[in-house]
Amino acid sequence: MSYPAFISTVFILLLSPGPTNTLMGLASARNSFWVVPRLLPAELLGYLTMILPLTWLGGELISRWPETALLLKAVAAIWVMYLAIKLWVAGNKDVSDRSVTARRIYVTTTLNPKALVFGLVLLSPPSASDFLPKLIIFVALASIVAVIWGLITPREKEVLTLMCEGKSAQEIAIILGCSVYTVRTHIGRLKDEFNVYKDTALIAAAFRNRIID
Repeated sequence: MSYPAFISTVFILLLSPGPTNTLMGLASARNSFWVVPRLLPAELLGYLTMILPLTWLGGELISRWPETALLLKAVAAIWVMYLAIKLWVAGNKDVSDRSVTARRIYVTTTLNPKALVFGLVLLSPPSASDFLPKLIIFVALASIVAVIWGLITPREKEVLTLMCEGKSAQEIAIILGCSVYTVRTHIGRLKDEFNVYKDTALIAAAFRNRIID
């Protein structure tokens, strides 16, 4: 896989909503953005704990039995689909009243289905010449994505507060002096941040997770 294709694929997959991203956003919203750099090493360690053995295992299997490459990719895809459906059904319940600690970030990331895709499908075997450069790129991209998910802006918090007061998108736009489209963009990002799909679920998540007093 070429470097541009690798970078774009990894970045899009990392940026997509998931359990680790949700916890990073939640930690930032509950406290401040500066908690994200403190939790980032736990996330990176969680990914590497899974990725490094998987790249070696996948490389060994494929070198001995090339036909296993398709099987590994199929297993990874099925696992990702299963956990994605499970996460969608569970919604935001699993992040309710528990604190976001480095240990929780590590365990969640270790079990994150994305690690399976990175280790078995996207990263080259350790013996390949491009393994180390791509691993470094992966670490850099994972760090950037953690920062992006941790950036719940003051304006987004204002929008969330007004939603919790029962204001509509139109009313919020008038109060904040912006367009309805801008308000809906903020709401959409907040829903991704907390892995919910309805306005009522977002409001409930804000109170349950102590974002709004």
